[in-house]
Amino acid sequence: MRTIARAVPPRPVLITAVALTTAAGSLLLQPRPADATPRPVPRRGSAPDPTIREGSGPDRSAARAPVTATRRALTATVPRTDPRLGYPRRHLLSPDPTNPADTSLKLGLTPYHALAPRLNSLQRLGDRVSVEVAGVSSGGHRLYLVTVTARETTAQATAQERMRDLIENAPATAAKSPEIKAGYKTPVLFDNNIHGDEREGTDASLDLIQQLATANDTKTKDLLAHSRLYFNITANPDGRIAGTRTNANGFDLNRDLITASQPEARAIRALTIDKQPAVLLDLHGYVNGTLIEPTTPPHGENYEYDLFLKNTYANALGMETAVNALGYTPAKDGVEPAQIPFRDQAEGWDDWPPVFTPQYAAFQGAVAAHTVEIPLQVDNSAYDTLPTAELHRRAAINVAVAGAAMRATLNFARSHRTSLIADQIEMFRRGATGAEQVPVSPLTVPGVPGIGPEDVYTTDFPRAYTIAPDTAGTRLVEHLIANDVRVLRAATGPYVVDMHQPKRGLANALLADGRDISDKVTAMYDISAWSLGRLWGATVEPAPSLPTTPLTTIAAPAPVAHVAPHGDLRLPLTDPAEFATLNSLLRQGIPVRRSADGSAIVPEPKTATARAKVTEAATAYDVAFEATTLPGVTALHPVRVAAAVTPGELFALREMGFDVTPVSTDILNAGFDWSKADVLFVSTELEYDDLTPTARTALRTFLSSGHGLVGRGVTGTALASTTGRLTATPVSGTEEANGVVRVANSGPVTTGAPPYGFVYAPVWFTGLGAGVHVEQSYATGIPLLAGHWRTRADGSGGPADAAGRPSVVSDTRAVLFGTEPLFRDHPKGELPQVGRALFTMAHTSDGTRALAHASSGSVEESR
Repeated sequence: MRTIARAVPPRPVLITAVALTTAAGSLLLQPRPADATPRPVPRRGSAPDPTIREGSGPDRSAARAPVTATRRALTATVPRTDPRLGYPRRHLLSPDPTNPADTSLKLGLTPYHALAPRLNSLQRLGDRVSVEVAGVSSGGHRLYLVTVTARETTAQATAQERMRDLIENAPATAAKSPEIKAGYKTPVLFDNNIHGDEREGTDASLDLIQQLATANDTKTKDLLAHSRLYFNITANPDGRIAGTRTNANGFDLNRDLITASQPEARAIRALTIDKQPAVLLDLHGYVNGTLIEPTTPPHGENYEYDLFLKNTYANALGMETAVNALGYTPAKDGVEPAQIPFRDQAEGWDDWPPVFTPQYAAFQGAVAAHTVEIPLQVDNSAYDTLPTAELHRRAAINVAVAGAAMRATLNFARSHRTSLIADQIEMFRRGATGAEQVPVSPLTVPGVPGIGPEDVYTTDFPRAYTIAPDTAGTRLVEHLIANDVRVLRAATGPYVVDMHQPKRGLANALLADGRDISDKVTAMYDISAWSLGRLWGATVEPAPSLPTTPLTTIAAPAPVAHVAPHGDLRLPLTDPAEFATLNSLLRQGIPVRRSADGSAIVPEPKTATARAKVTEAATAYDVAFEATTLPGVTALHPVRVAAAVTPGELFALREMGFDVTPVSTDILNAGFDWSKADVLFVSTELEYDDLTPTARTALRTFLSSGHGLVGRGVTGTALASTTGRLTATPVSGTEEANGVVRVANSGPVTTGAPPYGFVYAPVWFTGLGAGVHVEQSYATGIPLLAGHWRTRADGSGGPADAAGRPSVVSDTRAVLFGTEPLFRDHPKGELPQVGRALFTMAHTSDGTRALAHASSGSVEESR
């Protein structure tokens, strides 16, 4: 859900968990006549509506996910079905235990435990409906994919896969293929309930599937003969059950598409790659009237936006007509007419970052992709305060609105089948041939009103990118391949991403720096920069030409795992995989010491068992141990972290192998056993003034007995100052400023860190006390490399104010971050800074701490 501030009214009726019976032939692809007033005059250029960035800014909720959810997310894989199998593909689903606590029940909507029986019954209605399990959520719930299409033999399904492959990989041939023009089935994907408390798309899909399964009218038969309709029934079952926006790990899945840290996001990624939808609808709530994309500027600069805008706007008009034709009115039902941001708003609802499902799908071949926000609020305060009958009324209207949008989309897909596939082919052709992008204009996108220079966003693609073949580079290459970006390599040397490839837009969106768009719009909906090239720790460089050596496409990167056969072993600790390796070895009792340069030294293994453990860890995390003569100065021990952090930070800490116990003000007030922790990490929801006297005493005792503090942002700094850990004054930049920034690293905590960081609501430090060391500073000049960072109305808080100021500081008792090194588990190359800080501040089991000396960076033992 992306939400615009508007009044939210009421509505009627109840939807049960059982299908509503529909007479054969009543698919209702034709909307009822409209009696609501259509949306009036376009408002392009007028003052923007205020935008509520609920869920889109820096996450300040406390992390409480269980270790099992993290482990499941880190290890989950997406099952892939042989695409050559025919349809139907029937799977009998085992039932889930009835859960009376499922929060969908209060709304009269389908609880998760009712989905498997309902899907089983839908499969029995004929030969059009297939159900498969597309993955498992972080909370352990099945993700269901439903396919609705006319029966296909194995030979017919094989032919469809061959045509799909031609469209992507031989677009010039596909464009001339009479077989594709006559026989390729248009893929349409409906994604539902990615935000767990925005549930109605699931119920609308179930009703629509039943109608499609039983209708015998000519239009339905034609639709299913020429289309494959895919339904991701609930993209977030954890949130559906619990009534939360997020999954069991606390992640907003509609912000995770380019990082794909969560199994639910990986399942959506797999669906968009495998099914290659030409049209996608992502159903959300709640904006009144119903919000139907395309969006306001800025538009993603790596799209073939002329193709995208043409189709997305045309389908939006059809959905608008269908939704308004339901006859709901502001006076009678509290439902406003539908709105199309591109036409009706000036800014504040953009498609710049590919973190949202439709924007990601646009890089995978979707030439019409929409977020649709249904109108009437039933989440948050409405869920808690409105009478049950009113919630049922609202939910039923929302289901009807979602259904109308879906049926209109099916009409669009059926009537525009040939042009949709032709435009998908053209998108891939431009990428494969390195063709110029076509800027949008009234000439290139006729029929779309209000196109102006503010809508034109294009980029210059380099001829190639090179990626160094180290641990970070290997992880990045794996990620690119998982996203269906082609990677090449000679027998040795760097990896090469040839930008003449079908999905060059996605390749560039992931690898390029991005740009500073601060002067383009006053506000952005979510993050404005995300460069994997700068933030993931790999060495990525644009190249003006391809290497002259022969290159071959790789299916996977070569492993870098290596253990030197003799001598002491060195692990650099500049990558999160290296911290995961270190923590694994420490848990197994392998002796490890830290060297003066901050790396980890494993004394030469003296037994076969010890060497086997090191080798197993190196292989598991794909890291290299080189022989070294560097002495290990300080013994390292397993670090137990008490953490008042965001869900993304908790996940990143566990990804690095730390033993983390979530804490908060409430948890400390309830009585926390500090003997379970070696170090405290605070970024959110731990306010010293809100602690009880007993909790304050326990916290101060923990810190004064040698345990250190790692803090981020204003909350972490406030605790450090109040408890006397470190003297520094945090200065906040503008609240919604975010992006990739240039930094200068100058301390042991930031050894080996990239010269770039990520910020959201950036902080810098002044008033440093005696002995406080600057570990990192924002670059001089204008530190913002890419993103959106403006000054406040009074001229303060901008990037010029941050220039040259400390962004990370430390002394012997605390380390403070003004950047976002763990943001949503995304900036992989930044994670090791926090790992170093935690080891530096941790009180070890033998009563000592390894402390980075505030001035020289040398290492000393200290009680």
